[in-house]
Amino acid sequence: MKLLKTIRFDPSDDKVFGQAAGPNEWAIPGGFSFAGLAEAEIAGKQKQAFSNGFLSLESFGFSTFVSVAEIEEPQIAHLTDGVAKLFVEQFGAPTLEQARSAADSEIHFVLEMCADVAINSIFTLRRFFDEAGEIREEFRIIDAPGARPHARVWEVVED
Repeated sequence: MKLLKTIRFDPSDDKVFGQAAGPNEWAIPGGFSFAGLAEAEIAGKQKQAFSNGFLSLESFGFSTFVSVAEIEEPQIAHLTDGVAKLFVEQFGAPTLEQARSAADSEIHFVLEMCADVAINSIFTLRRFFDEAGEIREEFRIIDAPGARPHARVWEVVED
């Protein structure tokens, strides 16, 4: 099975998000964290998180980039429990059982999204409000490099 993990190419996430995810944390898109907000209410670092942040399931910070990684079933169950608790504690879910069902849906959406994508492929996210005021998400995949990911810039040739 495959899920998304946060990656950091540089320290910019620390500057653009109110809370940045650490590297190598399990993640989902996390659009639910903006539910109930109007477009005009989202500004500053929260707007950056809204526009292109994936939600870490460990620190609950945001990451600009995530990559596809292998995950085992026991880890998925643990992450689902964590998201369910978040739904109850932070988003007012009425019961842990209902929250677990919603959390399971969030996790399985990402499992399905990653199922046919190569390990180490990178995802980016664009989140926006459509004309009807609904939140929409678009994903872009940057494929994992092949056997020869880069061309050589310099080659030493003996005279």
